[in-house]
Amino acid sequence: MLLHSIMSSYYNQLLDNNKKWVAEKLSENSQYFSKLAKGQKPPVLWIGCADSRVPANEIIGAEAGEVFVHRNVANMVIHTDMNMLSCLDYAVSILEVKHVIVCGHYDCGGVLAAMSDQSFGLVDNWIDHIKDVYRFNKMELDGISDMEARSRRFVELNVMEQVDDLKKSAVIKSAWSKGKMPSLHGWVYDVANGLVKELITIDKINK
Repeated sequence: MLLHSIMSSYYNQLLDNNKKWVAEKLSENSQYFSKLAKGQKPPVLWIGCADSRVPANEIIGAEAGEVFVHRNVANMVIHTDMNMLSCLDYAVSILEVKHVIVCGHYDCGGVLAAMSDQSFGLVDNWIDHIKDVYRFNKMELDGISDMEARSRRFVELNVMEQVDDLKKSAVIKSAWSKGKMPSLHGWVYDVANGLVKELITIDKINK
């Protein structure tokens, strides 16, 4: 009963927080929500990890309406993932975003799981795709003896692999063939200090 009471209190606080947030936004700009309701034209598609410590808008100081977001375990770009592909196609073909950012983060649970031989249940099917990235870079990664340093490098290599997979996607190829954007970017976020590190950028002119 005590736990239920605590959880109910937390849940109710979320609703109260929403009301406070609305009031704050309206005090700053009375047209804030009416403007958002007219539609969206975000310049950025963010493909990030589902980790709760990596809120897309917040870490780059973006407002609502500026970032179209897709998140999954370990920020993967998998060509059979219709959820990701649908978001990508909508963002590129309809919203005409200028930038697609794949943002990973150090201490990523999905990446750490892919480094182990343990079974984690249903998510194993997803982690297999991350294991492929390790296999592609096995010589470099196995050459790093410090496990923390190895995991950090694995995170970086995974991001760069996902950007490369984006480049190969039909959606991006089609957009580039028509002379359209977007540019593709690979970032890694450090949860320990809040900073973003740019790993790679690919423009249509150097694809």
